[in-house]
Amino acid sequence: MPRWKPDARDRLVEAALDLFTEQGYDETTVAQIAERAELTRSTFFRHFSDKRELLSAGQEMLSGLLAEGIREAPAEATPLEAVAAGLARASAAMTDFNRGLGPRLHAAIDANEELRARNAMKSIGLAAAMADALRTRGVSDTAAQVAAELGVLAFGLGYRRWSDPSHDDTPGELATYTAAAFTELRAAAAELR
Repeated sequence: MPRWKPDARDRLVEAALDLFTEQGYDETTVAQIAERAELTRSTFFRHFSDKRELLSAGQEMLSGLLAEGIREAPAEATPLEAVAAGLARASAAMTDFNRGLGPRLHAAIDANEELRARNAMKSIGLAAAMADALRTRGVSDTAAQVAAELGVLAFGLGYRRWSDPSHDDTPGELATYTAAAFTELRAAAAELR
């Protein structure tokens, strides 16, 4: 085993998703993940406290980017325009690596109740970060929460569409997908009147 290779965190995430897809989440051990990534168990534990944490890797960064985009939106931006700015900021940080993980990530989450619950908690955390950023702009609690939830739905829908392998010929940028999803959800919300 090589002493050091770059991108240990990304390699661990990718190895875990491969194993979750091949043999299931419950049947996959930390030792197997580390071995597949050509790393040691101690390297795994330097990056993650357990295998569940692999699937929320990057949540803090994503929450920070969403909130930063909202806070830096023009002062005259409406709450929904500020959320759109947050979506654009976070989407711009996603790479082809993130896109490639999408199908395996969704398959692993869809196949396991514990991971679905953890993913729901991740969504709650993203919405809380966005709502907090909106409140600092003077948006009321209720409006901030509704706008944030809409933003989380748009990010999730956009990411799922962007990472769908059927879009391989013209994937575009994630920002295009999240913006389209946000527009679609806003139109759907308007129909509820």
